[in-house]
Amino acid sequence: MNAELIKVLKNINKKYGDDTIILGSDIKTDVAKRYTTGSVSLDVALGGGWPVNQWHEIIGEASNGKTAIALKTIAANQKRDPEFTTVWVAAEQWVPTYAEMCGVDSTRVYVVSTNVMEQAYESVIQLTESKAVDCIVIDSLPALVPSAEDDKEMEESTVGRSALLTNKFFRKVGKASKRSLIEAERPFIGILINQWRSKIGVMYGDPRTTPGGLGKDYAFFTRMEVRRDEWIEVGTGQDKRRVGQSIKARVIKNKSAPPSQVAVFDFYFADGGEIPAGEIDFGKEIMAMGILNKVITRAGAYYRYDFQGETRQWMGQDAMLASIREELDLKETLERDVLDSIKAGSKFVASDED
Repeated sequence: MNAELIKVLKNINKKYGDDTIILGSDIKTDVAKRYTTGSVSLDVALGGGWPVNQWHEIIGEASNGKTAIALKTIAANQKRDPEFTTVWVAAEQWVPTYAEMCGVDSTRVYVVSTNVMEQAYESVIQLTESKAVDCIVIDSLPALVPSAEDDKEMEESTVGRSALLTNKFFRKVGKASKRSLIEAERPFIGILINQWRSKIGVMYGDPRTTPGGLGKDYAFFTRMEVRRDEWIEVGTGQDKRRVGQSIKARVIKNKSAPPSQVAVFDFYFADGGEIPAGEIDFGKEIMAMGILNKVITRAGAYYRYDFQGETRQWMGQDAMLASIREELDLKETLERDVLDSIKAGSKFVASDED
């Protein structure tokens, strides 16, 4: 290596820190760690789960599954790590019963109960800098109110204050989110829940936008649009009721994997269906991915899968799904084969055209 370059690098590292400039080959491989979303198809769509030490945005209309995805993320990672600690900024409302229904251990969740934007943002920056938490969720950005607006009367205007504060927040929290590339430090993920708003007077292009200004969009490592594909209903006639919804999540920005990937999964918010309340229908999810990636083959009405040296066959998807739900070995082997197939270059997940 050039002696002059070595001298310059040493001076920079001496002034700003030992790992300011390092060789790419010296970076620890575990800095690329990811946290699961709790959904295998959503993990695949993101390239393996939520990338750590980054901020992510979940956008969608009301009651379309945004909060459910955040809660299932917490629950799944709590199961993997008994020390997994979360901070939930409840600008809207923290509902313990709903969180616990989704499998969240509330004793490992700290709730910041404020809707004042400055208080919420300053708390998040300090918590991120502390390196003492694993997950921070802001629910939600539109519910945060700048103190200047909070102090004014209804007829008084505070145009642009929210966007100004949000852009400043992401500049500051971006610095607080940095972790060493050569030393083991506690990773974290930040999730911000947002909503769609309509642009006024737009005739062409996407008429939707999100609160907080345009600058924040560049700060997110991933952005995900969530919408309800269909209701899951049980019963007939007057006894028919909704027990869940099929959620379609489209990754609209991803800095570490192909964008525009789509994940579809069923989430149950009430008992009475085939899956308990608060759970994702994992069996249906992995079966759909198996068919998509041709791990499961179809011949007419029959579905076939090579399992432990023999070809299993089912007539119709319902029969196969029942076996996947009942047989743990079958479910785990199918999941492994599907993920191996994706890594080997099969179809990633469903795309926008599917």
